[in-house]
Amino acid sequence: MLNIAVIGAGRIGHVHAKTIASHPDAKLALIADPFGDAAEKLAAEYGAAHTTDVDSVFTDEGVDAVVIGSPTPLHIPHLLAAAKAGKAVLCEKPIALDMKDVEAAQAELDAVEVPVMFGFNRRFDPSFATLHQAVADGKIGNLETLLIISRDPSAPPAEYVKVSGGIFRDMTIHDFDMARFFLGDITEVYAVGQNFNPAIKEAGDSDAAVVTLKNADGVVATIINNRHCASGYDQRLEAQGATGTLNADNIRATTVRLNNDQLTDAAEPYLDFFLQRYADAYRLELTSFIDAINGGTKPLPGIKDAIEALRLAEAATESVATGKVVHL
Repeated sequence: MLNIAVIGAGRIGHVHAKTIASHPDAKLALIADPFGDAAEKLAAEYGAAHTTDVDSVFTDEGVDAVVIGSPTPLHIPHLLAAAKAGKAVLCEKPIALDMKDVEAAQAELDAVEVPVMFGFNRRFDPSFATLHQAVADGKIGNLETLLIISRDPSAPPAEYVKVSGGIFRDMTIHDFDMARFFLGDITEVYAVGQNFNPAIKEAGDSDAAVVTLKNADGVVATIINNRHCASGYDQRLEAQGATGTLNADNIRATTVRLNNDQLTDAAEPYLDFFLQRYADAYRLELTSFIDAINGGTKPLPGIKDAIEALRLAEAATESVATGKVVHL
């Protein structure tokens, strides 16, 4: 049984707390959040201890591993503090808001010996993972193109956008990791930002984007993002190879379809948001993390994957600003 502490009692902290508390091989030991009574309220839901002193997590001998869901600027400091205390780490994305912060801590990050996993949970989504394995097994021959569609039901508040690091660091970061999951290291990035939401434009960010990535073998991934989507949480993958195509489509609550004199093949809406759509992915992500710790293996995605995803986010930001392809 792995005793796990969660740092951060916000939305993502609630996700991880629920996942840990329901996992047969984990115990939710502690919730830490420095603000108000957020930690106390979340801990009370699951019978865990709570604290407003985040640093106490790293000295608590009853904690084996730490899930880091703190604000992004604290990800590296909290990761390093946990690692120095000998605790395994599952850290939310992105690793930082600026590659300069990564570079400043690179030597310390390279020296980390405890298991560290980053929360790119979509790798563990059953449909996406099955599609990835089919590509790896050669079911469609050599991969030629990958299409990643990720659209949110509605945009976040402009106040959040201002501190989020922008669409590429906050939203597309998952898709950058997914592209690398299939294509490996990326050599070229070209991005176009779009503005349909005046409040987000005023905040200095795009609310939609299209990104084209290419690896050294000429395989291309296209990412389509939008902060709003009238039909709901739109999450799809398509992989085209030399001998076939693989598709992972949206998920609905049931498979029921309606046909009448006005509609044909009408279905229920897509699952509402990431909490529902990726519930299995969070569970399987945690299982992979625990299995790696118990088995003495290196969990993936790791620190290098998080750094490279952020590098792609910065390249996309540069491409939008310059209108040029960024070569890596």
